[in-house]
Amino acid sequence: MAAKILKQLTGNMLIAQSGGPTVVINQSLVGAVLEAKKHKEIKKILGSLHGLKGILEENIIDLGKESTSELEAVANTPSSALGSVRKKPTPEDCVKVFSVLQKYNVRFFFYIGGNDSAETTHIINEEAKKNGYVMKCFHICKTIDNDLKENDHTPGFGSAAKFVAQAFMGDNLDNRALPGVKINVIMGRGAGFLTAASALARIYPDDGPHLIYIPERAFSLEKFVADVKGVFEKYKRCVVAVSEGIVDETGEPIASKFISEVDSHGNKQLSGSGALGDALAKEIKGKAQISRVRSDTFGYLQRSFAGLVSAIDAKEARLAGATAVKFACGGKFDNGSTAIKRAPGKTYKTWIERTELRNVAKETRHMPDEFINAAGNDVTPAFIKYATPIVGPLPKIGRFKGVKVTKA
Repeated sequence: MAAKILKQLTGNMLIAQSGGPTVVINQSLVGAVLEAKKHKEIKKILGSLHGLKGILEENIIDLGKESTSELEAVANTPSSALGSVRKKPTPEDCVKVFSVLQKYNVRFFFYIGGNDSAETTHIINEEAKKNGYVMKCFHICKTIDNDLKENDHTPGFGSAAKFVAQAFMGDNLDNRALPGVKINVIMGRGAGFLTAASALARIYPDDGPHLIYIPERAFSLEKFVADVKGVFEKYKRCVVAVSEGIVDETGEPIASKFISEVDSHGNKQLSGSGALGDALAKEIKGKAQISRVRSDTFGYLQRSFAGLVSAIDAKEARLAGATAVKFACGGKFDNGSTAIKRAPGKTYKTWIERTELRNVAKETRHMPDEFINAAGNDVTPAFIKYATPIVGPLPKIGRFKGVKVTKA
């Protein structure tokens, strides 16, 4: 009986974006909106500005009034077109949310975001059940960190990884021209996928990054100094990729020694500060006796860099949004999260499946062991094989043969 009621459900749709923006998050938004226009059970297509906050404040716009050309322009624009938020709903918030949802006759709810956003969707879905409010709740996968469970990879990662790879390509060339030690700190609280993508920058055997440090392996300052000294002695230079989420042997983030701020979900804010890079550079200067040491923190640059997008990423992001609407209107599911699956083998093939909200909510996944080298300071060929098709083509890099002249 319940399945029949859900199948015949009609009403308005509300969609919102949450968490960190990405280059392709609007592809998911527009994919969902355009798909919703095909389903007669969805009457109005509404958008909440700044996620959950917009619902609580009734800051809602009519996306159904936007033309196809306007939607397509937004789809190809980076960052969250509806605005974003980092907010975990309190019990009081849930009461207000359902009041607003009822007022606007929302029966289809979609939230685009990462694991914290999946948790919010899960909370709203569970509260809807408790209150007897019949509504379909779907989370649409997104995160540059690539750490959502049930997913081979997530929309946003491919384009951010492309930015990281190309940034390291340029930084490596800069470092080769003016040798020294260069340390770049990359986003990634608990998973090292994005930092690992820096390895895609390597074209020639002596190219950087020469060292890669990710949260999945304990970070030792002593080993770090020794690693850098070893590379510097070999190449007279060294380029290093470091995840913002690197941890010591107790599991405590190294950056937390310098940053104490947390977000509404209780996560330590590791971004937005150059403290970690500066501390590591100071360590190298003092203990490795290398004078030219520099550090940069990529920070938010990775998320919404205009004009640099992975074609595969954009395609899969749109598909994730459209498929979520298909799931909601199909009559088989009343809630869930979209998840990108990948076929094994040499040919790159993916599809979108529906997974339970509780499978994605809050918890994160990590880099598989087969992607990390034994020393814990680099990636393996298996990671390169995994990431290459997701990121797509990178710029061609040239180099002189360097034939020395011995006589006139």
